[in-house]
Amino acid sequence: MLSAPAPRTANGKPDLSGIWEAEPSSNEELRRFLPGGFNLLGEDPPSKYFFNMLADFKPEDVALRASAMPDFREHFAGRGKDAPFSRCLPFGIPLLNLAPVPYKIIQTASVVVMLYEADGSFRQIHTDGRKLPADNPLPSWMGYSTGRWEGDTLVVDTGGFNDRSWLDAGGHPHTDALHVTERFHRPDVGHMEVQITVDDPKSYSKPFTMKINQLLMPDTDLIESVCLENETDVKHLR
Repeated sequence: MLSAPAPRTANGKPDLSGIWEAEPSSNEELRRFLPGGFNLLGEDPPSKYFFNMLADFKPEDVALRASAMPDFREHFAGRGKDAPFSRCLPFGIPLLNLAPVPYKIIQTASVVVMLYEADGSFRQIHTDGRKLPADNPLPSWMGYSTGRWEGDTLVVDTGGFNDRSWLDAGGHPHTDALHVTERFHRPDVGHMEVQITVDDPKSYSKPFTMKINQLLMPDTDLIESVCLENETDVKHLR
C-alpha cells in the first residue's frame, strides 16, 4: 500500500529507491501561468514551480538583482522558445526535479544515483562523507552533489554549475554561483517530500525555498527518450 511506512535499508536509513515524478498542481493554480491550465498540457500537468519557482513569493520578498533582470526579461519574452530544453540541451537542477518527467532513484551506502527519463540525464549524490569542491574546475549542467543524513532526511548540497540552464520554464536565470540544497524525506511508500533552497547571491537578493511532493510511480519503468530523435516542438516555436 502506498500509505504504508517507508521501507528502510540494511543500515536503517529510509530507502528512497523507486521511480518518482513531481506532484502536479491543480488546474486552478496552473491558470495563473497558462490559460486553460492543464487542459493545454495533456494528461500529465506539471507543478506550478516548473513555470515559476517564485510562485509563492511576493516581488518584495525575493528580488532579482539588476544584473540578472535583462536575462530574465529576454527569456520571459521568448515564451520558452530559447529555453535550453527546447533545444535538446539539459534541463539542469532544480528544474529537472520539477518537470513532469519521471526519474529513478537507486540508493546505495556510498552514493545515491538519480536517472532521469529526460535525455538520459543523471546525477550522482555522494554520501561517503566528502565535501563539495571549493573550486570546481568543470562547471556542468547538473552540478556536483554531496549528501548527508539528518535523521530520516537526506540533505543534498549541489554546486559547480555552469550558468546556461534556467531555474524554471518562465526563464528565471542563475549564475555559476548557484548553490542548491535539497531535503528529501519519504514519510511513506507512495510519497516523498522535497524541500528545495536556491541560493545565488549574484542573481537574487536572498535565498528562497519551496516545497514540493514527489509521487511514487509503481509498476513501471523508465523508457528511452532521445531529444534529438524525438523532438518535434522547435519548428512550432515562434
